[in-house]
Amino acid sequence: MSVTTCLFSAVKEKVVFKNDEKGKKVEVYVGGKLFTDYIYPDNMEKQSLYPIMTASGKIITRGFPLNPRPFERTDHPHHVGLWFNFGDVNGLDFWNNSFAIKPADKPKYGTVKFKKIVSENPEKGELVTFAEWTDIHNKVLLDEVATFVFSGTENLRTIERTSKLTAKQQVTFTENKEGLIGLRLDRAFEEPATKAEKFLDAKGIENEVPVLNNEGVNGVYRNAEGIKGGAVWGKRSPWVALSAEKEKEVITIVILDHPKNPNYPAWSHARGYGLFATNSLGGRNFDKSAAEVKIVLQPGETIVFKYKIVIGGNLTDAQINEIAKKFK
Repeated sequence: MSVTTCLFSAVKEKVVFKNDEKGKKVEVYVGGKLFTDYIYPDNMEKQSLYPIMTASGKIITRGFPLNPRPFERTDHPHHVGLWFNFGDVNGLDFWNNSFAIKPADKPKYGTVKFKKIVSENPEKGELVTFAEWTDIHNKVLLDEVATFVFSGTENLRTIERTSKLTAKQQVTFTENKEGLIGLRLDRAFEEPATKAEKFLDAKGIENEVPVLNNEGVNGVYRNAEGIKGGAVWGKRSPWVALSAEKEKEVITIVILDHPKNPNYPAWSHARGYGLFATNSLGGRNFDKSAAEVKIVLQPGETIVFKYKIVIGGNLTDAQINEIAKKFK
């Protein structure tokens, strides 16, 4: 039996949801072990899956700002776990909003406000939530129904996220590099850095990412076209993978774009300092020669985005391509 066949023939483990309304989270267990929490605290500008763990129980997400760990980076406080939002919706920046934004600047930013858990189906591993994308005056731009499907085997974990956005007013998505599905990772998954780097956010604000101790830092990106390292940034690909060794275990994380998403295949917004994101609306922010990306929704119109995150061992390209074939 081939390695690829073994990967997909493993028995799926039982999914259990545990609601903690006081803690404003839903705990997700796979095979009796905590996989992740869907968190919706009032003091965050969006909801997130945080923390996220491998099948063996190793944390892959950065701790900061919710639970800082020693020697972590403390840049980009809006990078929390796994999230979905965008940098330009009717001119509002949903991506960069956080507690760090000055009150005077808050009107420039949007907030994704949790409203309710719609349903839970442990047999399917399915959690459905409802949220509203609002401006500072609580005027709703978009309703979002997010469907998460959690799955796992003895050595693999997966998350499928489908976000259905319905316009409550005329809404324009203007091409922007800040999006769309984002994951901020533990230090082990960063690329070793030799110098401090500066990155601009959607508003042109400069964020400096300093050089830290590179011990244990060994992340390597690659995509379906065979491009490796930081060069995957801005490239279009059906999938991007990130592999690293943490605590003597090789871990591979993959973000797959769905063939029915707008502008498939998406652009990669993967950075060496620990941001792993895929953006279906980046356009010329990544490639000057790309066609303009501009999506306008009239009230009542919808748009759907679907992505899959895979967390496994030393996954090969052949194994990832097999997963991609089944993601239809």
